[in-house]
Amino acid sequence: MALTLDEMRANCAAARAAMQRARDNHFAFGAFNLDNQETLIAVVRAAKAKNAPVIVQASKGEVDAMGLDNIRDLVDNYKHDIGVEMYINLDHSPSVEDAIAGIEAGFEMIHIDISQANHEATEEEIVDMTKRVVEAAKKTGAMVESEPHYFGGGSNVFDKAFDYEEVKKTFSTPESARRFVDATGIDTFAAAVGNLHGSYPVPKMLDLNLLQEIRSAIECNISLHGGSGTPGHYFVEAVKIGVTKVNINSDMRKAYRTTLEKALKDNPTEYAVVKLMDQVIAAVQAVVESKIDMFNAAGQSLASGGSNIEEHHEANQEDFN
Repeated sequence: MALTLDEMRANCAAARAAMQRARDNHFAFGAFNLDNQETLIAVVRAAKAKNAPVIVQASKGEVDAMGLDNIRDLVDNYKHDIGVEMYINLDHSPSVEDAIAGIEAGFEMIHIDISQANHEATEEEIVDMTKRVVEAAKKTGAMVESEPHYFGGGSNVFDKAFDYEEVKKTFSTPESARRFVDATGIDTFAAAVGNLHGSYPVPKMLDLNLLQEIRSAIECNISLHGGSGTPGHYFVEAVKIGVTKVNINSDMRKAYRTTLEKALKDNPTEYAVVKLMDQVIAAVQAVVESKIDMFNAAGQSLASGGSNIEEHHEANQEDFN
């Protein structure tokens, strides 16, 4: 069911207050990609178990597969039934039109990523289109996130190590961050300090000194994309510096696929795959819980109430039997 404009504005105001709470209380929201209902269940279970606020997010491919309104409804159903504090981010929206569609669907957070769609886009073009999204977001109060640079890698599991010296060429600088934030009026700056999309056979390294310099240079929120495969101590320190949002995707996808493959191999005659999903959900939940702990988000939720999520999931399963 579509939200009213007043409901959208109330949700967005709550999201803004939550991000300020993260800065005040020195924790970061885990922003977990929503591939399907099972992934959402895993995130909700983790949020409930850890009493943690979370962000679920959908990129262009996930939106095309599931639909903006369906994602909104699915998240709201679990948020209200289970009793968790949860917000939705439109991740890596490649165009102004896509971003505005997310605003109209009532997403509390919008990431406009012009350089993702066009690696050759100039900073002037990125600033102009980002400003258009910032202006459109005033309708609901949605928070806008962006960056003037392209993030490398991809939301996948890679078997080849990245070249750290090449990655360093894409790092943010305090000067460019301040210039971009001042020019666009965004709410959240996506910093590049060694974070890289995807999971690799070598750990990522974050330049925490650079991150501190960026934090000192800008007033808005700071996010880190490409959080998968990053040693936890970097997140602990990044949160202390003032990061309030960390994106996680590939670590969850790896847990999902490897566990599902094993479940299918162990149950060769079971064709009702939904009956095998509990162990898959549990594996993804474990990943999410571990990130929540790294981000100091456990115990930070304002939500309460809701039904038991195990009973909720079992009731859903009955519909398939």
